[in-house]
Amino acid sequence: MTPDGTLNVLILAGTRAGAHDPMALAAGVSHKAILPVAGRPMIARVVDALSAVPRIGRIAVSIEAPDILTGLLDHPVTILPPASGPSGSVLKAIETLGTPLLVTTADHALLRPEWIEAFLSAAGDTCDVAAGIAMEQDIRRDVPGTKRTMIRLADGAFSGCNLFLFRTPAAIGVVRLWQRLEQERKRPVRMARLLGPGILLRYLMGRLTRQALCARIGRLAGASARLVPLPDGRAAVDVDKPADLALVQSLLAAAPACRPIT
Repeated sequence: MTPDGTLNVLILAGTRAGAHDPMALAAGVSHKAILPVAGRPMIARVVDALSAVPRIGRIAVSIEAPDILTGLLDHPVTILPPASGPSGSVLKAIETLGTPLLVTTADHALLRPEWIEAFLSAAGDTCDVAAGIAMEQDIRRDVPGTKRTMIRLADGAFSGCNLFLFRTPAAIGVVRLWQRLEQERKRPVRMARLLGPGILLRYLMGRLTRQALCARIGRLAGASARLVPLPDGRAAVDVDKPADLALVQSLLAAAPACRPIT
């Protein structure tokens, strides 16, 4: 648990070198982070939600073109230049801002203060790093019909929620493991070797649990890790494709605006 105003945040908003996001191109903007969603740039919605959480202090944005944010945000942010890949940017942010550090993404347009509070409270003080997830049954309940990437384990399928808490300095070990996996993202066999054949075999046999996966990550990284289920399936929805944009806009039209938590 952190006192009010003491938890720093990083928003990943950059674009890979040489890459052009199709969503940004279709909307005629340079970065997906500033894609208009229900009349407001996505990243502004993320900053609004974060700013409404009392325990959050400094908000940093990792982006290579900070000028594109001029006049778009209602709250102050610190700009950090991105490194090579998301994991490198997170490592640079930890070196600059320290821990604990909350990390999210600019395309998390539905992000709500209550989800952030639920995640931080559930993560608690007993792990070095935590990742927010939404269970398949909750996604089906709250956003029926949506297609999310699911990780299917023995104790349930889930999707990531783009919420990560790097709570202690030991979490750097997890970031370095993430960097190694990111470097091999186009080589699934090498990624499997990094995690170990035992984990892969248990996964293929449908016997791998969330606890076992976290334990393996912890042994490889020298840090304790937790997967934290969030109570709202909408937390798994980000804007990666046109169908996501349409879904997010319909959900925003049906939901009340974010309010400060008291």
